[in-house]
Amino acid sequence: MRTSTKSAISAAAATLLAAGLAATSISPATAHPDHDGSGKEAGFDLVIEDVSPGGVPAERITDVRCEDDLAGIFPCHKIDLMTYVPLKEIGSVWANDVWGWTDPETDREYTLLGTFEGTAFFDVTDGHDVLYLGTLPSHTMVGSGGVWRDIKVDDNHAYVVSENAGHGMQVFDLTRLRGVSEEQVWTEDGWVGGFGHAHNLAINEDTDTAYVIGARRDVTACGQAGNGGGGPIILDLSDHASPVVAGCYAGDGYTHDIHCVTYHGPDAEHAGREICSASNEDTVTVLDATDPADVRQLARVPYDTAAYTHQGWFSEDHRYFLLGDEIDELAGNVDRTTTYIFDMSDLDNPVLTGTASSGLNSIDHNIFIKDGLAYESNYTSGLRVFDGWRLDQGRMREVGYFDGYPADDRVGFAGSWSNYPWFRDGKVVFTGTEEGLFVVKTRVKSSAPGR
Repeated sequence: MRTSTKSAISAAAATLLAAGLAATSISPATAHPDHDGSGKEAGFDLVIEDVSPGGVPAERITDVRCEDDLAGIFPCHKIDLMTYVPLKEIGSVWANDVWGWTDPETDREYTLLGTFEGTAFFDVTDGHDVLYLGTLPSHTMVGSGGVWRDIKVDDNHAYVVSENAGHGMQVFDLTRLRGVSEEQVWTEDGWVGGFGHAHNLAINEDTDTAYVIGARRDVTACGQAGNGGGGPIILDLSDHASPVVAGCYAGDGYTHDIHCVTYHGPDAEHAGREICSASNEDTVTVLDATDPADVRQLARVPYDTAAYTHQGWFSEDHRYFLLGDEIDELAGNVDRTTTYIFDMSDLDNPVLTGTASSGLNSIDHNIFIKDGLAYESNYTSGLRVFDGWRLDQGRMREVGYFDGYPADDRVGFAGSWSNYPWFRDGKVVFTGTEEGLFVVKTRVKSSAPGR
């Protein structure tokens, strides 16, 4: 492990959250972050320095090949830097989520970056010459709510939620980006209310169904039944400019994240159904949401080292679910970064079959899967890539990485928040919370036959 250097933000965040958990009579697995300025975000100073706490200068960097496990100042393995865009360049103090869109008419590729101030748009078609196209301002700006923003895309529209009070969901027509090459301030094309702030958003593009996650205040969309204090609010996106509420689920309390698919896995009983795997603070909870007005719980799966069940993703064959727990490293429940592997062959009885790790002890955050590879944004250890060929044996092997936070690998809330690996030319984008946007190109592939 590399020698640690002082990062006041990550250290303060970790100290505050740990102290907050210790001061309560409830376990870390059931402690809910308020996202109101009293939790881990209280340590974030929202100031961009000339050199980030991760040791990265606030200047654009381009075209650095990974050689001998270094790309300039960045530790790496088989992943090259195309472009790094610092937050200072776009006038932002914080980055969080990231998603992508490929224009079906022009094949140009765009990155949608969540920031403290709103949603920033980039043309990344040429990954060596990234163009900043401007920002869609947040619908509301309240306290520290902008630390959290989540963006998803369906049928040429972007949908945006945030922990800002009163934010609701913004709708943006991405075709407006066509032909744009200069920065501008954008306006939303639509807005959905019925809830105030929300923590997360998921979309099943096959069914044009969105899931607003973690909305706990000012929720009127669900009527008297409610949404269980943060359960999924389900939206029909058939009219992409004007989504409507199709249902809510209140059966298992707060949901932190969710991945919903049109199921084609080995459990024949559920073939073709809308199946969701929800990360519900201390369990993996499996739902059948085929009828959004009558969502059914299929399974609720705890695990011994749970501290905060955070986010996960189905494998492409829907046989496995990879899960990250955001607090298990911090709480000392595990001694290294841990990805949990669940066998989902029986959706009514998922089984934890193994774990995977980079061997470091940083906190894992968001996981996505493409072409048999799991792309993990693991805070201070950056983007890590694992080969899922041997998931049937309950294991994965790390095959590549790019660390956008070179200062250290401490257990703290700084560094890579999220990533998007689905651009067709193999480029991947990922975020650094106080660094900015990284555009990289991988030279790894799965060892699975046919990959």
